[in-house]
Amino acid sequence: QVQLVESGGGLVQPGGSLRLSCAASISGFSIYDMGWYRQAPGKQRELVARIARGGIPTYADSVRGRFTISRDNAKSTVYLQMNSLKPEDTAVYYCNALVGGKDYWGQGTQVTVSS
Repeated sequence: QVQLVESGGGLVQPGGSLRLSCAASISGFSIYDMGWYRQAPGKQRELVARIARGGIPTYADSVRGRFTISRDNAKSTVYLQMNSLKPEDTAVYYCNALVGGKDYWGQGTQVTVSS
């Protein structure tokens, strides 16, 4: 059974930073691609960043250069370091795992960027 638990969200001022964590209960974590998505009110869920099992990251254009995705396979955890945050980054952020052709999601963590 796959379980994903996000943490690290909160309220931050524009220009600030946050680090999200996703602890995964997945047998063989290291072989799976992991990702972060977000959903703002009234909008569809969108990809923020993904990291392949080999550690190669991909980013949405809107966050490239500001966000960094990483993973610690020994801890079965994926991280999202978010710098230079903007009000438009406000959303619920979800951790995603693609396991056996099926998408799994965490419960989400709220990120609010506001002065």
